[in-house]
Amino acid sequence: MSEPGEFIDAALQRESSWQRAEEGQARYAPELRVYGASVGAVRGTVRDALRRYRDLDHDGVTALSSELWAVPVFERRLAAVVLLQSRLAVLDNTDLTRIEGFVRGAHLRELADALAVDVVGPLVAGLQGPPRARAEAVLGRWLQDPDAWLRRAALLAPLREVRAGRGDWERFRRQAHLAQTGTATAAARRPAAAEPGHRSAESGAPATSVPAPDDPVAEAVSAIRSAFSRHGGAEPGRGRA
Repeated sequence: MSEPGEFIDAALQRESSWQRAEEGQARYAPELRVYGASVGAVRGTVRDALRRYRDLDHDGVTALSSELWAVPVFERRLAAVVLLQSRLAVLDNTDLTRIEGFVRGAHLRELADALAVDVVGPLVAGLQGPPRARAEAVLGRWLQDPDAWLRRAALLAPLREVRAGRGDWERFRRQAHLAQTGTATAAARRPAAAEPGHRSAESGAPATSVPAPDDPVAEAVSAIRSAFSRHGGAEPGRGRA
C-alpha cells in the first residue's frame, strides 16, 4: 500500500464508530465491509491527505483512487470518489476507462451516482474539442451497455448542468430512449416471472410512472425529468422550450 493510501485507510479506521459500522454493514453487506466513518470524516480525510501529499499529479491521483477502490470497504471507495472529485482539474477523457470500471463494480447509489454526477459530468463538461468528442462517444457507448448501472451513470452525468438550467431536453429524450431500450432488452432475457422492463410513453417522451426499486435506469430518467421540471430547459413531454 502506498503512503497516501495507508494514511487515508488509517484515518478512516480511526474515525469509525461501532454503531455506524453495524448500520452500514446491515445496509451494504455482503458486497462491502464498513469501517463506520461518517461521510464528513471521509471528505475531511481526503482533504487532509491532499494537503499532506501535495505533489500528487494525474498519475498519482488516479493510481491512489484505484488503490482505494480495490479493497471492498465502503469508506475507501467513497474516498476514491471524493479524491477524483477534488482533483477534476488533472483528469481527462482517458480516465473514463478507469471510472467505468468503478461504476461497474459500485452497485450502490451512494457510489455510482456520486461518480456520475460529481465526477463524470463535470469532467466531460470541462473538456473541449477532440477530448470532449471522445468523452461523449464513451458516454454514448455506456447508454447502450448491458450494465444498467453504466446506463444510469450516463444519464445522470449531466444532472448538474440540468439543475443550472443548461440542459438539452431533446438530447435527454434520445439518451433516455437508448438507455431504456437496453433495459427492455435485458428484461426480455430474464425469466418470464421477472419484473417487466420500464417502457416509454406513447408520445416518445420518457415514462413518468414511478420506477420499481430495482430499476436504476428508470430511476435516473425520473430524476432528470424532475430536474428539467424544476430548473427549466424544456417542459417534459412538450419538446424544446
